[in-house]
Formats: sequence, structure tokens, C-alpha cells
Amino acid sequence: MDWLAPPNDHALAVLLLTAVALLLFTREGIALETSSLFVLVLLTLGFELFPFERDGQVLHATDFFHGFGHEALVAVCALMIAGQGLVRTGALEPVGRALGRAWGMAPSISLLLTLLVGAVLSAFVNNVPIVVLLLPILISVSLRTGSPASGVLMPMGFATLVGGMSTTIGTSTNLLVVSVASDLGLRRLEMFDFFLPVAAAASVAILYLWLIAPRLLPLRHTDLDDAAPRVFAAQLLITQDSFADGKRLADAVDKAGGEMQVTRVLRGGESFLLPLPDAILRAGDRLLLSDSAENLKEYESALGAALYSGDTPVDDEHPLRAENQQLAEVVVTQGSSLEGSSLTGSRFAERHQLLTLALHRAGWQLHAVRGGIQDVRLRVGDVVLIQGARERLAELKRLGDVLVLDATSDLPSTQRAPIALGIMAAIILSAAFGWLPIAISATAGVFLMLASGCLSWRDAARALNTQVILIVVASLALGAALLKTGAADYLAELFVSATQEASPAGLLSGLMLLMAVMTNIVSNNAAALIGTPIAIGIARRLGLPEEAFVLAVLFGANMSYATPIAYKTNLLVMSAGGYRFSDFLRVGIPLTLIMWAVFSWLLPTLYGLD
Repeated sequence: MDWLAPPNDHALAVLLLTAVALLLFTREGIALETSSLFVLVLLTLGFELFPFERDGQVLHATDFFHGFGHEALVAVCALMIAGQGLVRTGALEPVGRALGRAWGMAPSISLLLTLLVGAVLSAFVNNVPIVVLLLPILISVSLRTGSPASGVLMPMGFATLVGGMSTTIGTSTNLLVVSVASDLGLRRLEMFDFFLPVAAAASVAILYLWLIAPRLLPLRHTDLDDAAPRVFAAQLLITQDSFADGKRLADAVDKAGGEMQVTRVLRGGESFLLPLPDAILRAGDRLLLSDSAENLKEYESALGAALYSGDTPVDDEHPLRAENQQLAEVVVTQGSSLEGSSLTGSRFAERHQLLTLALHRAGWQLHAVRGGIQDVRLRVGDVVLIQGARERLAELKRLGDVLVLDATSDLPSTQRAPIALGIMAAIILSAAFGWLPIAISATAGVFLMLASGCLSWRDAARALNTQVILIVVASLALGAALLKTGAADYLAELFVSATQEASPAGLLSGLMLLMAVMTNIVSNNAAALIGTPIAIGIARRLGLPEEAFVLAVLFGANMSYATPIAYKTNLLVMSAGGYRFSDFLRVGIPLTLIMWAVFSWLLPTLYGLD
């Protein structure tokens, strides 16, 4: 490798900051939005305190804030809100119903159909609502057939990622790469300019996900495998020889272990006492409780009381009952009111009159009733086990604030669903035919969604994701700094020098593989936005087609298959299917290699690279 002169001090500082940023983006204990803001603050402070001038042009620190008004970010945010309109109106309900019926007739063909539908829809709509649509259907099928959902959920999630690669609006990564490349002088790629190579690669990927991936996945089970009620409403009758007779309620709670929560105290069959700590209990009082069977039996034993279910003593012939009660798992999704909040802070149980039983998070053991879960800050992909009346669960599902994995009620439907579909179609068609830029058509579509009542402003606010906004802005700022200080040119020269014996096709393939590795470790948007100026620098240095190298970055940054942290839908699927980290490696690495191999052949062929 030829020796390269070191870059200037500002370029070195930006390279160091880029390495720090990529490291921070991989730290699970640090919020991604916090890391992004930290990078943005360091960039602006650094260039304000140490100005940079090149060819007579001064790089102003405030230039790094331009990402907040960048066309790509506007388009990403508008499309997220428009996609929320489809979810809130149940506009995709007919697709869900049709797939649900098909699964009852031919499961194997239905899996292929589900993969194809997920891929096609994700080419035009953010894949998060697509996964939210398909998850309950597949879990419902698994419950009816007695087969674990783990064999189909991950292939479905990956199919939506594969389909999202095919158009400029399929993923936020596509939009950002296309916009940044246009800013750097490349012609603006139109919606279907790279559809054909993706369709060819996706055909191979879908066959793999249909025929091979389910066989690579081990059986995994979730809490829905046991559909018995977990919490019961019951009464503890204070008898004359009970410890609690003549004692304060607080003393009785301490005696029972400190976890017993009394909702009311029934005295004389008619009057109720407020469950105040200093209330004195008497023989004949009944303590009204809701808890697990095991805990209720422990309270009965500790207090020497008699456990009743209604007016019937609990024994072997008259066990505890929970009529009209159902279990459900709810998944915290992007834009949910639970995201970033706790069960206590959001008053989730009180608002919906439901019992929260347990919390599951990747890498955690299941936490039981009142096991400290109420104050845990929830994040996308967390699963909360709840119990409540059938009507309450149906209402929760209808509201659409969280993803309900129980299939006890139909998918949401409103009269505005056709309007939402029409608006989304107008957004896509106007961009596809070049009538309007996607940022403008999507923004106009958001206005129409709001004006027509398909969305409320609260829904629109929930659809926006600060994590996406800040990672995009910080990555745009880093990309601009890499380019304007010459750091991107230095990295391009370094890459070319390190691979000087490689053919142009080998260079392109190596760059794509590097992006595929990065996107599974850091944010896909960060990998793409940092990689795009480097790719253009490589192509310009060697006199090769710039578009081919930009597409190599775009395709590589979309290969978010090998880890659950690579993309937010991976986390949703991981929690719902009970997968482990190793399951993603087992299925995702072969899929990454398949897509990389196909594109490594297609792109050089299409652009005449030998």
C-alpha cells in the first residue's frame, strides 16, 4: 500500500469524532438520541472555537444545523406520519383479513404469500406498520394450530426489510442516501431506478426465507403458550382466630409480606371501608384483592384467613375463577405513549383498567407481578403481559397505541380507511411520476390526513421519533464535516490504496460488505450517511460510475439482518417470537451473504465494471 500524507488537523479531528460516534451508537446503555446530540454539540462547538477555512471558504459551525431543515429529513418525518394514518384508520385491514383466511387453508403457501405481501407493501410504506399488521395474524395462527410462531415471525420481518430496499421511499436510509448523493452532484435517483436489481436479489432472498430460514430457527416459546389467567379477583374473610382480627390494615399487610394490595374492605355485607393503613379490621370483614393464585394462598396462610371466590370458599372442588378475563401481550411500538415512559408514569393500568403482570425485554428474565416493573422506563420492543376483561382488551387494540398480540378482536377499521389509502396512493404516484418531490408530496399528504380526520395532531406527534430525527441530523452533520474538511477524500484514498490490487467490481463489493457489517453494529442511517460521501470520493478518484458505488452503500446499509439491534422491527419481532441474539446470527448472516453475493454480481454487470 502506498504511503498517504496525513489529512489536516480538522479532518483528523472529524475522523476521530466519527469513530467516537460509531462507538457511542453501539452502546445500549446510552440513548441513541443522546449520542446523536452529543456528536452534534461537539461538532458545532469545535468548529466555532477552531474555525476551518479551505480555498478561501470558511466552514461556519451553524452549517451543521442545516440537517434539521434538510429535504430528506422532512420527507422521512412526513412519511412516518402518513404511515401512521394507515395504522390509525385500519386501512390495511383487508390485507390482514385475507392473509388470516389463507393461513387456515394452506399454511406453507400462506407463508410465501405473507412474505411477498410484506415485501411489496414495505416498498411503499415504512415497514414498522407492516410488521405491526402482520405480527398479530401470525401469532393468532400459531395459537390456533398449536405451532410456535418463532418459525415464521423472523422470516416475515426480514422480508419487509428486503422489500424496503426496492424504492427510494422504502426506507429512511434510501431517502437519505439519494438526497445526500444529489447534494454532492449526483443525478437524483427516481423512485424505481434500482427496483429491478433489488427485485432479482429479493427473489432469491424470499425463497431462502420461505424454504430454509424456518428450518434454521429453533423452537422458541412466549408467554402466550400458556393462556390460563394469571390474576384473580378474590376475598379474604377475616375470622375470629385470624391474626388480622383487631389489627390495623397496615399490620395485616406487613404480616402478609408487604406485597398485599387491598382495593376495598367489605364490612357487614353492605358497607365498605376505605383501605387506609390505620383502619382497624374486625372478624367478618372481607378484604377485596386481585393477585396471582400463589400469592392469594400465601396471604390466606399468613393471616389465618379464609379465601373466597365470590361467596364460595376456595378449595379443590371450587378453585379460583377469572370469568371474562383474558391474557394478552402488548408490545411497545415506535410512537406509543409508553415509549420512554414507565407504567406508573403513563398510568397505563388505570387508564385502560387492566392489570400489568410482567415485563419481558431481550436479555431479561420475565419479571413477575409487582416485581419492580412499574417504574422501568419502557422502550421499543418491550413486551408487557397484561390481563383484563375481553372488552377492555378489545378497546386497547382499537386505540392502536400499542401492538396487542392476542387476536381476541378484529383489526381496527374506520370509515376513513379508503381516504387514508387514497392519500397514500397520491403521495406515491406523484413522486413516482415526477410530478412532485417526495418531500412535498408527503408533506401535502400529511396535511390531507389531518384535514380529513384520518389523523389527529396527537397521532402525528406520536408518529415522529426523536431518535430518527437526531440520528439523521447528526449523521448529516458528520457527513458534511467529512466532506468539507477533506476527511472523506482521505478515507477514499485509504480504501483505494488498501485495495489497489482489486478490480473495480471487487472494490464495489468490498465497500458494500463493509456497509453491511457497519449497519448491523451502528445505526443504518449513520452508516449510510457516512458511507455515501466516501463512496462518491472512491468513484471520482478512480473515474468509475458514481451511481454504482452509491447504490453499493444503499444496499449494504439496508442489510440489517444479523443482529436484533440493527433495526427497530428486529426488536419487535425478537420480543414477540421469544428469539435470542444467536437466532438472528443463525438466519441473518446467511441472508446477508446471499444479498451481498447477488448484488456483487448484478451491480458490476449493470454498470460495466470488470
